Amino acid sequence: MSNRKFLLGELMVTKKYELVGNGVKEKILDGTYKINDKLPTESELMSMYDVSRYTVRRAMSDLENEHYVYRIQGGGMFVNDWRSAEENNNTNQMIGIITTHIADYIFPNIISGADQIISDNGFGLALSNTHNDPKRERKALMSILNSNVVGLIVEPTRSTMPASNLDLYLQIEQKRLPMVFINAQYPNLNAVSVTTDDFKGVKKLTEYLFSIGHRRILGVFQVDDQQGMDRMAGFTAAFQAASGLELNSSVIMYQSSDHRKNILAQVEDYLNLNVARRPTAIVCYNDELAFQVVDSVKSEDLSVPDDISITGFDNYYLGEYFDPTLTTLTHEKEKMGHDAANLLISMLHHKKVSSIVYEPDLLIRNSTKATSKNK
Repeated sequence: MSNRKFLLGELMVTKKYELVGNGVKEKILDGTYKINDKLPTESELMSMYDVSRYTVRRAMSDLENEHYVYRIQGGGMFVNDWRSAEENNNTNQMIGIITTHIADYIFPNIISGADQIISDNGFGLALSNTHNDPKRERKALMSILNSNVVGLIVEPTRSTMPASNLDLYLQIEQKRLPMVFINAQYPNLNAVSVTTDDFKGVKKLTEYLFSIGHRRILGVFQVDDQQGMDRMAGFTAAFQAASGLELNSSVIMYQSSDHRKNILAQVEDYLNLNVARRPTAIVCYNDELAFQVVDSVKSEDLSVPDDISITGFDNYYLGEYFDPTLTTLTHEKEKMGHDAANLLISMLHHKKVSSIVYEPDLLIRNSTKATSKNK
């Protein structure tokens, strides 16, 4: 559609007057400056941001045009009733999507699925990514809010960590801006979500490995997002429920900020154990990690699956063409995007909606096999 907009705030060069304007606006949005509060004087803003008077005046003029502030002749600048101003000036009809990534792995499919529904309903798309960094998430939230969106689809950033941007999300709730979370959600927010039952999926996968004879299984999980924590919990629950079996589980935990080579080095430590102690299977957080673990296994002159079985999660399309093809669990990528967008549009029409949870299917391929009795 010719009127579509894609807003990638992190690619824009920020000028000095924009820094001042964004700084003041952020304090308005997070409630530091309340409606009808008097703002700092021009001289005070010049000192706070180390800029010229012209820069301050340009920034405040833009905020006045955006209805965030108003001027009283001889009395200074004050915070406008910006919520009412936005409601009365909402002509963009944009829906915002914030994800941890945009262009790689499963995320293009999720975004494409949402975009189909959004465009079919006549909305534009404001798109931003956080790279799983809370500071980038804050910048993305500010960018999206400044674009006058009418609703948000959000993938939380590091969802098991304290939500450093909770203040902005609470502002979104106070504005009654419809919001749908995907993949995970923040525990302090009462929001609708579209997620996968990661716990049940990995529990089922681990039980499958038990059923084909595996007893020494290594789990490798990212623990700064809720998906990873739930997957690790499912892995652990399968061991806890398997009474009567002689089992030996190990777990490697990592965060999204950790270097991948350091994570793989820990995996290689297990690969270098003698055959009586070495894992016969490795359960990976997702397919992307599983591909790299397969490469590590091969680099140690071991075979997948003859020596070690490997599993992933997400059913990334390359898994069908990888050597060996990857045993994995499904992730409803396009459907998740479709469903999240449909929920949001229903909310915009003031319809009652409920969260959606998908149960993943186990796809058994060539990266797993029954372990031999002497292992």
